[in-house]
Amino acid sequence: MFEPHITMITLGVADTAASTAFYERLGFKRSSASNDNVTFFHTGGTVLGLFGRDALAEDAGVEPTAKQGFEAVSLAHNLASPEAVDAAWDFAVECGATPVKKPEPVFWGGYSGYFADPDGHLWELAHNPFAPLDENGHMSLPD
Repeated sequence: MFEPHITMITLGVADTAASTAFYERLGFKRSSASNDNVTFFHTGGTVLGLFGRDALAEDAGVEPTAKQGFEAVSLAHNLASPEAVDAAWDFAVECGATPVKKPEPVFWGGYSGYFADPDGHLWELAHNPFAPLDENGHMSLPD
C-alpha cells in the first residue's frame, strides 16, 4: 500500500558547491552522506537535497532546460509569529538570498514574504495563525 508522505525534496542547482555554501550560511546542517555531486541536509524529518540541474534531469529521464527560477513551486518555512518571519527574512537576505517579496500581511489572514536561493528557487517564510506549530515546529492541520 502507498502511504503518501515526503521524505526528501531535491533541488536542481547550477553549482552544487555554491548552493551548498548558501544553505549552510542559512543554518542547514550537511549530512556526512554528501559528496561532491550531491548534498543532503537534515531538516527535521525531511531531507533537502542539492543535485546538479543537468544530472537531476538525466536521473529523471527528462530533457534539461536552461530555465532557472520560478517553476510553479515554492518551499515554505512556517514560523511562530510575524516578528519571527521578519527576522528569518532579514537573515536569509544577509546570507545572500535574493529578496523577492518583503514580508507583509496577506489576504488569507497570515503574514508572509519570499526570497530566492542562488538558483531562483522560491522560499516562503510565513506565519499562519490558522495552522499553529507543534512543539517540534511542525504545522498542525485539522483532519
